[in-house]
Amino acid sequence: MSAEVETNTTMRAIVQRVSRASVTDYKTCVCVCVRACVRACVTVGEEQISSIGRGLCVLLGVSSEDTQRDADYMVRKILNLRVFEDPSGRSWSQSVMDRDLEVLCVSQFTLQCVLKGNKPDFHLAMPAASAQPFYNAMLDAMRSAYRAERIKDGKFGAYMQLHIQNDGPVTIELTSPCGSSDPRQMSKQRKEKTRSHSGRETDAPGSPQDPNASSRVDGGVSSERKL
Repeated sequence: MSAEVETNTTMRAIVQRVSRASVTDYKTCVCVCVRACVRACVTVGEEQISSIGRGLCVLLGVSSEDTQRDADYMVRKILNLRVFEDPSGRSWSQSVMDRDLEVLCVSQFTLQCVLKGNKPDFHLAMPAASAQPFYNAMLDAMRSAYRAERIKDGKFGAYMQLHIQNDGPVTIELTSPCGSSDPRQMSKQRKEKTRSHSGRETDAPGSPQDPNASSRVDGGVSSERKL
């Protein structure tokens, strides 16, 4: 039985702690040879776009409803995520900025996938014409908040090969808080509604939720150092 599984639209990022990572652009050349039949011979050339040493590799999926608030939140979290050890060896205590490490970002619309039966559907992803300037603005924000030379990128819209040496392995999924699928945000929303009703009964079954109740983001992009 085929059924579409919907999800809330929110920016998504897969963050991996890596020993090294690189992204290459595959350029494909097709030549047709005629013998007894027509055959297609495909040769592939590989060109490296970006590479980093130790740091973070970030796969970023932008949804059609993402705003500047989502972008600011995600930039702040990526740069301040404490997945590295400190000089004394204490785990989970320092961020990529604390350690002066690198970040490789790759735009990946497939993170906005929903399933129609077994077939992936990407209608929740922001269209490329809007997503490219939005994504580039996020990269600029990262470079402004950290060090420009430490932020690397793939090639937007290209067919790429991503080579990752995951360190740990450590893989963390981040979502922007504007969607209501985050249990902590849903709990915060319920508490805010309880306070606003001054002890009265909160939402009746089926009553609409305030879409802005869970979308607040504290602090600026570059100021947070502790999570």
